[in-house]
Amino acid sequence: MEAINLVVYQNDPGTAQSLVVSLSQHFGSVKLAHEYEELRPAITRNHADVLVFDLETSRSGEIGRLHQEFPSLTIVGTHRLADDKLWTEALDQGAADLCEPRNDEVVRSVLRERLQHAA
Repeated sequence: MEAINLVVYQNDPGTAQSLVVSLSQHFGSVKLAHEYEELRPAITRNHADVLVFDLETSRSGEIGRLHQEFPSLTIVGTHRLADDKLWTEALDQGAADLCEPRNDEVVRSVLRERLQHAA
């Protein structure tokens, strides 16, 4: 599998750092966007293939805007309390998946989506 570049944006610094450490064990380049304003420049600068994106603090429709701006970007949304409505809304806007911000779930989701993307 080719090298995959990721950008992680999580509002909680502890969760963000934990995800970066975990994802770094599986993927080539994992960069952290510390502030929401850093998100788009980080995606561009790092030639991101995947964005792990905190939906709990995002604005309504943000996944759709990101998907339009970066159509080849795989977006994996995270939310601690996602329900079917939120999951469906995120997928309808262009997210590849939605999961809890736990290391194993995020790694599994990114791997699954990138393998499907490669096929």
